[in-house]
Amino acid sequence: MVSGRDMATERKDVWASGDAYEPYVGRWSRLVARDFVDWLAVPSDRRWLDIGCGTGALSQTILERTAPQALSGIDPSEGFIAHARQIIGDKRSEFHVGDAQSLPVSNQAFDVVVSGLVINFVPDMAKAVSEMVRVTCPSGTLAAYVWDYAGEMQMMRRFWDAAVALNPAALDKDEGRRFPVCRPEKLTALFKDAGLANVEVRAIDVPTVFKNFDDYWTPFLGGQAPAPGYCMSLSEEHRAALRDRIRSTLPFQDDGSVHLIARAWAVRGIA
Repeated sequence: MVSGRDMATERKDVWASGDAYEPYVGRWSRLVARDFVDWLAVPSDRRWLDIGCGTGALSQTILERTAPQALSGIDPSEGFIAHARQIIGDKRSEFHVGDAQSLPVSNQAFDVVVSGLVINFVPDMAKAVSEMVRVTCPSGTLAAYVWDYAGEMQMMRRFWDAAVALNPAALDKDEGRRFPVCRPEKLTALFKDAGLANVEVRAIDVPTVFKNFDDYWTPFLGGQAPAPGYCMSLSEEHRAALRDRIRSTLPFQDDGSVHLIARAWAVRGIA
């Protein structure tokens, strides 16, 4: 996500390095982004705004699949913005540091306003959606997607189930518990309460295939986002216990690979 991933959450989730975020969930977000953009079916030559553009997963997909007139990306993380600028050299795009709750954008400036993996991290989600509406032209499209933390975002679900089994106090940090908005009925209500029409929600499932256990586990050592942040807050002894607990629950294939799925909930509406 502005990936806003925290536009200032109390828990001080860390979002700074694109290089650390990409192997954690950036690679899976890119798979979701393709289905998400195709689902929106926006005609070419439109003006897009990607709120919480993060490392550029969704922005890059928009540029590759929709032939936009222009695309702007906004994120509160200077590190993520620098990463997006570095990997996306398309002249139709620009990236700026900004807050989803107070977008540095004029009214009705965009035809399509989207956000990926962001809304749940914004302190005032209703205000953020209101800002999305403000900057969207009449009859424009607004859309977002979030992980199904409580259900089938399996790599995170396996992590938190093991963490809570070892330490019940971790339940308060579990993203499935922290982010109740990441459910179809809550997302529908969030968009309808903002006055949007034709609100729809759908699941997007993508495969998350890890070459081996290290491919699954190492990204949790990056310290960014809630689960890696919790992981690196543990002592070496407790982190090893968590690692071993997770390893014992994963469905390994004969070649040592781990095949899971990542589900995102996507929502869209019309301004």
